[in-house]
Amino acid sequence: MQFVAFERAKQGTGASRRLRITGKTPGIVYGGAAEPQQIELDHNALWHALKKEAFHSSVLDMELNGQVTKVLLRDVQYHPFKQLVLHVDFQRVDAKTKLHMKVPLHYSGSEESPAVKVDKCLVTAVVNELDVSCMPSDLPEFIAVDLSNLQKGVSLHLKDIKLPKGVSAVVRGSQNNPVLVSVAVPAAEAPAPAEGEAAPAAAPATKGKK
Repeated sequence: MQFVAFERAKQGTGASRRLRITGKTPGIVYGGAAEPQQIELDHNALWHALKKEAFHSSVLDMELNGQVTKVLLRDVQYHPFKQLVLHVDFQRVDAKTKLHMKVPLHYSGSEESPAVKVDKCLVTAVVNELDVSCMPSDLPEFIAVDLSNLQKGVSLHLKDIKLPKGVSAVVRGSQNNPVLVSVAVPAAEAPAPAEGEAAPAAAPATKGKK
């Protein structure tokens, strides 16, 4: 995706406020060998771009002073209650350096899986985006995950999916194979208490004040 930015001469809270009044949004682009640069963007064009998933998860072409630079959207600040973008941060992309990025997971096919179609299981997406590492040229807009082979009571883990070429998952902590999609059996099939084991007691009713 491509967007147009303009140089921003004035800085500071007052200058940014006046800029927003004129329908512009202040921002900054940083990273790479160049110095951080203050920019401004048309607010309405930016607002509509931010509604598109690809604007958040892919390498963007920023046109500034007639030159196009590869950047990533790194941060967006919204007004607490108005439909207003207060500030945006972009990072320059080095074509020869790996980057870390969160990529959306697009699930499909669960309704056709044996878990849902035959066993009426409840399928729940636990993770909706994945932190990945790759070269900028290999960054996918999203990762498609086919759920048509889900089986009753068997959750889908990270190692169960095939990542695009050149893309590797970044996993932190002790969970090196996290659950992406859980598959739960219907409530009617939940195991009954074992013989001699008491069923959970109902919570006592709370009496109101007279």
